[in-house]
Formats: sequence, C-alpha cells, structure tokens
Amino acid sequence: MLNLQLAHKYARAIFLLAQEDGKLTEYGEELKRLVADIDDVSELQEFLASPMIPTAAKKETVEKCFAGDYSPIIVNFLCYLIDKQRGFLLKEIAREYETYANEAQGIVVADVTMARDLSDNAMTRLTDKLAEVTGKKIKVRRHLDPAIIGGVVVRMGETRVDGSLLGRVKALEEELLAH
Repeated sequence: MLNLQLAHKYARAIFLLAQEDGKLTEYGEELKRLVADIDDVSELQEFLASPMIPTAAKKETVEKCFAGDYSPIIVNFLCYLIDKQRGFLLKEIAREYETYANEAQGIVVADVTMARDLSDNAMTRLTDKLAEVTGKKIKVRRHLDPAIIGGVVVRMGETRVDGSLLGRVKALEEELLAH
C-alpha cells in the first residue's frame, strides 16, 4: 500500500514537471521506453536493485547508459529515485503517469477483448462509436481471448460492456434457469 502511495506521489511530480514543460506525451513515452530498456537487460536490473552497489555508482551508470537517449529530466528523475532508494517503483510510476496524462488530455483507455483481431476498419468504427458515446478521445488496448467465441468485451474504467457470444450464452442460460 505504501509503495502504491509513493508511486502516485512520484508520478504526480513528474507529471507536473511535464505539464510545466509542455511535454506530457514526450515524457510519458520516455518513461515507458525507460522501463522497457531496463526490463530488457537483466544485468542492469540486478545492478540497480543490488543493495551492495553504492548509489553513486548506480547514478553514474544510469547517466552513462541513458544520457544521450533520454531528456535530462527523465535521467535526473531516475537518479533521484535511486538516491531515495525507490528505483523499484519506476514501472508503477510510469503506469500512474500515463493515467494522469490521459486524464489531462481527455483520453479514456478502452480495453477491448476479442476472440480474434478485428480489421482496422472495424476497430476504427468501434473507436469512433466509443468516442461518440463518451465525448472523449479513446485509446484502445487490444486483448485476444478465444474463449469469448466472438464479438467484443469493452472495459473503460469501471464500465464493462459485454457484446461477446460467451456473454450472450451465459445471459440466456441465466434467463432459462430463472424460470
């Protein structure tokens, strides 16, 4: 619980800096890329997580590895997390940052689960319909689940719309059992 609260705090801080600099999208993309880059190199993960390695050595390594590829704010932010022994929160901070940035830009994330991937035309129509219904921009995250048989299940925040064949079969079953 404390880690989640800390992640919120740090995400909010970097979000406010991004707003001030007018770089919401850029910093968000850099945070995601930084998480992926660290995840891709297990030796770097171990190095940054090791309590045996001095903080100064970790920061020096981070600056050498990332200074040319990332904005100074993002590199300094990671060094700050290392100073505070909070580097392990980076992945959660990046997720929280995305939530703040989406909210600030009027974007709603729609998790769309389908039995098989929809065509680009069908996905565009679905996205446009969701945007029309919500009055906001929609960012779609696609998920495949053959168990739903057909159709789609859409989740936006706490709202869930089940238009799957599996959902229809279950609803029919409940209706028949109720009588």
